Amino acid sequence: MQITARFRRAARYGCPVPKNQNTFSSLRRRVANRAVHAGWRWMQRAGAVTAETPGRLRFGAIGHGTRLAFPQGTVFGERWIRLGEHCIIAEQVTLTAGMMPDLDLGPDPVLVLGNGVVLGRGSHVIADTRISIGDDTFCGPGVYITSTNHSYDDPNEPVGRQWPRSSPVEIGPGCWLGTGAVILPGARLGRNVVVAAGAVVRGEVPDHAVVAGAPARIVRRWEPETGWQPPLRTPAPVPIADGITPEQLRGLAALAAEEETGRLSPERA
Repeated sequence: MQITARFRRAARYGCPVPKNQNTFSSLRRRVANRAVHAGWRWMQRAGAVTAETPGRLRFGAIGHGTRLAFPQGTVFGERWIRLGEHCIIAEQVTLTAGMMPDLDLGPDPVLVLGNGVVLGRGSHVIADTRISIGDDTFCGPGVYITSTNHSYDDPNEPVGRQWPRSSPVEIGPGCWLGTGAVILPGARLGRNVVVAAGAVVRGEVPDHAVVAGAPARIVRRWEPETGWQPPLRTPAPVPIADGITPEQLRGLAALAAEEETGRLSPERA
């Protein structure tokens, strides 16, 4: 109360706030800030879901090395969800099996993730009927995969009240789904398919294809006889040789930047 009164008197008469009070308040804010961040990091570690620490979630299977970051999104129907090994499920990812919780969906899994699948922050996988995602498929943030969509057959009934249609979704191994991509019911993606950011995919996509747009269409494809058509506009990345250290990589990057600007540092001139 005394500190508050001193601040009020100083403000009333246009006097500067005592420096010791500013220092005290700033120190208190810094301490509180550090405490909040430390507490949040602790909750992230403690709240992560793994095979060893499943918490309240009882998945049909969760493989070794798989981790669901905290905070998790909506998760239900875990009994019919099978997660492979070394999957990375980012924060606020929704994983659901069935239209609502507490349904009996039968003996078979409904949502299956292979080994090494990555689901980016805020993604949704909504499996009312079977969805399978192949090994080593990576999804950027905000990807939406669903096996169910609303119907609009009856023009007199609100769309949200009409019975939805469901169709299985299959995503092959090694795919990359860009930020905000949408995979609709019945979609079947082959091996190593690239889905551009924001694309809306339905139907079948062959192996080694790049699709973009809404609705998505094939914009590039790889064939054994001809390679990529149309040809790639950027050179293929050069793999890092075994035994290269981080310091050597930084040195090479600095040298490449100097050569690009047309001048070398005095030490290398």
